[in-house]
Amino acid sequence: MKVGFFLREAVRSMRRSAAPSFAALATVLVTMLVLGVFIPIVQATNGAANSVRGRVMVDVYLKNNATAADDARVRSELLTVSHVKSVQFVSKATAYAQQSAQYPQAYALLGSNPLPDTFHVVPDRPGNVLAIHTALTPGGAVIDPMIASVSNKQNDTKKILEVTNLVTITAAVLTVLLVLASILLIANTIRLSLYARRREVEVMKLVGATDWFIRWPFVIEGMIVGSAGALLAIALLGATKIALLDPLASHWTLIAAPRTIAFSVLVAVLLTAGALVSAMGSGLSLRRFLRV
Repeated sequence: MKVGFFLREAVRSMRRSAAPSFAALATVLVTMLVLGVFIPIVQATNGAANSVRGRVMVDVYLKNNATAADDARVRSELLTVSHVKSVQFVSKATAYAQQSAQYPQAYALLGSNPLPDTFHVVPDRPGNVLAIHTALTPGGAVIDPMIASVSNKQNDTKKILEVTNLVTITAAVLTVLLVLASILLIANTIRLSLYARRREVEVMKLVGATDWFIRWPFVIEGMIVGSAGALLAIALLGATKIALLDPLASHWTLIAAPRTIAFSVLVAVLLTAGALVSAMGSGLSLRRFLRV
């Protein structure tokens, strides 16, 4: 049989069973709207958590009498420590210029530069920052005599890592639960739609139609309904983005700052998800009624 035949049968079935088809379309529409809002929120949340984790590092302060040779030696020693990804050097002159630009009145009263040369030690993974701190201060001492101190923010670092890990895990769990709930909701709605036409399926089965001959129109119908629901959800999301979010983003940094999924990619994800989940729901739900 040609694809056109199954397509015509799918359209005919949708016309004859408008109410169940509309219920399935509405279910897909609501589900895709929820997914379309949830996906950017999860990405923005994870992005913020990763941004905070990316700023976790160890600061190594040198003594005020440290020379250029001391700076080079300490840098080499820091690079040999396990889990160190990179080392960023900030000279006392650079630090003074930065701080005096932020607090000109306070630094105008100082007669000399009190700030030391500083190394920002970036870990290969945020979770290894405490291990780096321990390696730089074995037994409470420092690894080089020209190091004045190593930043000791273990409690703050632990809290940051714990909170960001909790945010990431929670977002992942919520994503999985929402996807499963979406699949089950759409499949259950399609199952109710098929139940209304179970007699039609039984008659076709009894007159000798094969399982796939019966299944294909329902699968195509599911793809049409799923695609239509996803397109309506995309249209609503696009209108909301243009009318509400874009104007706000130009005035509110909090809305414009988070990096989330591109709208074109979100369109492709929702359209694919709506069509595939509905098609799979139609094909799998029909198995019960093919057992005649």
